[in-house]
Formats: sequence, structure tokens, C-alpha cells
Amino acid sequence: MDIIKTINLTKEFGPLVANNHINLTVKENEVKAIVGENGAGKSTLMNMLYGLIKPTSGEIYVENELVALRSPNDAISRGIGMVHQHFKLVPSLTVFENILLGVEINKEVTIGNKKIRLPGINRHKELEVVKNLIDKYELNINPDDEVKKLSIGAKQKVEILKMLYRQVKILIFDEPTAVLTPQEILVFYTMLRNLKAKGTTIILITHKLQEVIDISDSVTVIKKGKVVANLATKNTTKKQLAQLMVGRDVLLNVSKTYADYHNQESVYRLEHVSTINRNGVEVVSDVSLNLHRGEIVGIAGVEGNGQSELLDLMSGLLQSTQGKVFLHNQDITNVLPEKLRKKHMAFIPEDRYEQGLCRDMTICDNMIAGYHDSDDICHMGFISAKKKMDKAERLATKYDIRLNSLKDKISSLSGGNAQKVIIAREFASDPDILIAAQPTRGVDIGAIEYIHKSLLDLQNHGKSILLVSSELSEIMSLSDRILVMYKGRIIGQLDAKNASREEVGYLMMGIIDNKEGGSEHESQNVIDE
Repeated sequence: MDIIKTINLTKEFGPLVANNHINLTVKENEVKAIVGENGAGKSTLMNMLYGLIKPTSGEIYVENELVALRSPNDAISRGIGMVHQHFKLVPSLTVFENILLGVEINKEVTIGNKKIRLPGINRHKELEVVKNLIDKYELNINPDDEVKKLSIGAKQKVEILKMLYRQVKILIFDEPTAVLTPQEILVFYTMLRNLKAKGTTIILITHKLQEVIDISDSVTVIKKGKVVANLATKNTTKKQLAQLMVGRDVLLNVSKTYADYHNQESVYRLEHVSTINRNGVEVVSDVSLNLHRGEIVGIAGVEGNGQSELLDLMSGLLQSTQGKVFLHNQDITNVLPEKLRKKHMAFIPEDRYEQGLCRDMTICDNMIAGYHDSDDICHMGFISAKKKMDKAERLATKYDIRLNSLKDKISSLSGGNAQKVIIAREFASDPDILIAAQPTRGVDIGAIEYIHKSLLDLQNHGKSILLVSSELSEIMSLSDRILVMYKGRIIGQLDAKNASREEVGYLMMGIIDNKEGGSEHESQNVIDE
């Protein structure tokens, strides 16, 4: 049976047609993957199915019934739930409190034949209900645990349980493995198979083609707002899907020549640096590292283990409370970002809108931000509007940034295209050292190929790159050395050429010796002399 069907579903945002007569069919109890480039319309389609966006025209059928989904509550009432990439949980509450937030079970008293609800919450009953739900779906999580103490994988289970408690039959996942370790991804696959076995239909939005092959039953490819292919997964390949998404053959594997750079000049180093967050908690603890000329060093780790704060420290946004930072043996500890750029350092920030772009500025102005006084567009303190526009047009063409007008605000772009603006701006500065955080986050497979080639091209020209990514395959395929962060410290160093995903994954979980059953490793400093 078709559990979801759309007929000519269309969504227009002014002159932009995000979804153009989409005809989608999802079979009951299947895992359906939705893939496509940035700006292809995947998220718009899912947001219409979840009631976040109202269609311009077209029809949505759920279990053969025409429905109007005006809000997420409408969607949930029709059995459609969504697990977002960025979880919507309250860290200070327990697992069961998060699951029942908004639909709490009140205490009751019986008077005669009537049950009267009281203002208080029946915590004992809530705990019992959630325990039964966890057991039913074999999700192996403690309902009494505080969410702030959970791993990323466990938090994802809480989001899933929130939807299952609301009795959804269809679960939409948006990039569900983006922040999971390799071991957690395998657990996630098992979880999806269990959900399917118990009758749940899964819709999976992902850019990871191996994930599509591993877990889905069918895949729909969307390109420029239109469905271009509906395929049984068993009858397709990653190469075919990539070609359908991009419209050309795509190099899926990085062609990388690994090398040992220990004897090369040290161009950038940290010596025993620490820093605290805005709450006064030490989040980077006694970290040391060396980056050599022409080397790519990757930093792996589950998000929330100090990588973000380490990057902020290196880019001048956070002050070091201990230790020193050196660039070509010159002390640059706590130097501001503007001066670091003058020293030929470039930065791809982790959060594109928080640190990399200004939503209220035009696309054109964002493309020169931080480099607005460069000689190619600025003379005697005056920026040439023509030269600025010409430069932005060249970069938009070179990096395939899809837009209506360079004069539009940056907020008009899809997330992936906004990321391309940052990539274009920073690469155009021809840096000696690039600090790259999540450079391909939210970017389609064609752009990933281009960014990876560009990073390797920088390296081939003798540039040095410090790469932080939640995509372990990206770290392993691009890096010469891999450092692993756990709880604010670097706890391991690996030769990328010979490292295994499992080995890196265990370090990401703080486990140093898996052969003996695994134990949390006492963090060490890593100084590569």
C-alpha cells in the first residue's frame, strides 16, 4: 500500500520554484531514501510533509486520504514524525521528561465513576510508560538519565522515542548520521531495521550514498526541484546515483598521495593551550599539536568534545587561558582574526551563519567580508563597487553558487550554497594556512568533490591545512595525520594511511584499548616534533 503519495506537489517562493510538480510515492513499511544536490528541494518537500510549509499547489495523500497539513501537529496526528539533524531536546531534563514534554501524564483521582485530572505530573506512570516503549523498540537507553549526559547516538534515540510515543507510523530523518561515530552508525542501522520490522515506514534524507545503498529499499533523486529518478536500491549504484544528482560523472573517492611531513618545517603549533567557555568551564585542556608545511592534519571527534572551542581559539575568537600559539615561530597567542588574516591564515568556520556570514548583508558583500581591504577591490580605503561585483560573479561561477542575484541577502540561499560562499571567499585569499571546520557540511556531492580537490590542490602548492570534520571518511581520506579529541584533550594520534575506521571510532568514544574490552583512556598531550 502507498502510505504517502504526492501529486504535482509544488512550492514557490516568489520567482523561485523549490518543488516543481513532485510526484512521490512511499510504500508502507519501506525505507525510502531522498537524495539530491543542495537547493534541489529535498528539505522543502519534507517540510511540506511535516506541515512546516504550505504547498503552493498539488496534493498530499496519507494512507490514500487527501490531507491538509498545516502544522507539525497535523502531521503527527496523521502519523508522520520527523527527527531533525539538530536535536530539539532540553538538556537539563531526563530522557522520559523529554519524551513526554508537552503531553505529560497528569495525576488523577477517582470520585465515584469519574476520573479527575490534577495539576501534578504522575512521574511514576510516565517512567513506566517510557520504559515499556524503550523495551518494545529495543532502544537500550535509561529513561532516568539526564539528556545532557547522553552521547549523540543516545540523544537521537530520545528524539525517535518522542515520535514513537506520539504513535507515528512514518519517521522522516534529516541527515541522521551526520554526527555519529562509526560504531553509532552501525547501531543506527540496526535501530532502523528494528523499527521497520515493527511496522514503521522510514524516509531518509541523506547525502551519504553508501548509507543509501546500505539501508534503503528505494531511492528518489531530486534535481532542481523535480524528480528525475525513482529506483529500487538493489538495482542501482553509488556512481549512478551521483551521476543522476549532479548530471555528470563524479569522482567518489579522493585520489590522495600520503606522505610523512615530520621533517618539513613546522609552520603552526600549539603548546599546552587551554581555554574556557562562557560559563567558565575548561573545554580545551592542555592541547599541543604541530602542523608542518604542506601537511593536512585532521582532528576527529564526536561533536561537543572541544573541537569547536579549539577552532575558536585558533581563529582568535576565544582567548587562551594557558599555553602559546606560534605561526612560523612567531608568538600569535590571542591575536585577533583580522591580524591573523593579514598573516595569510584563512578560516572556514564550523557554524556558517554564526561566524562565517551576515544574514542581513548581500551575497556579494559576504563574498568579500574579511577581505574588503584587499588590493583587487579596494584603493586608498575606497571599495570599487564594480570590482567587488566582478569578483563576486567570478567566484559564483567558479564555485557553482546557485542564486537569483548577488544583490539578494545571503539568507535567501540554501545552506549548501551559503557554505559555498564561504569556501569561495576563503580559497580565493590564497592562504598559506587554512583552518577548515566542517568544510563540506550541508554541501552536495558535486560540491564535495570540488572542495576535496581544492583542498588537495592547496596542499600540492605547499599550503598547510588543519581539518576538523564530523565526516570520518573525509578526515581519513584527506589527512596525512589524524588527531582524536575526547573531553577537551587529544587522546590519540594515528597515521591516516594505515588507520582503520574502527580504531578511530573507538578513540572518538574515549576507548584506547578495545582488545582488552575497552576502557576510558586517560587523555594525553600529543606534540609531533
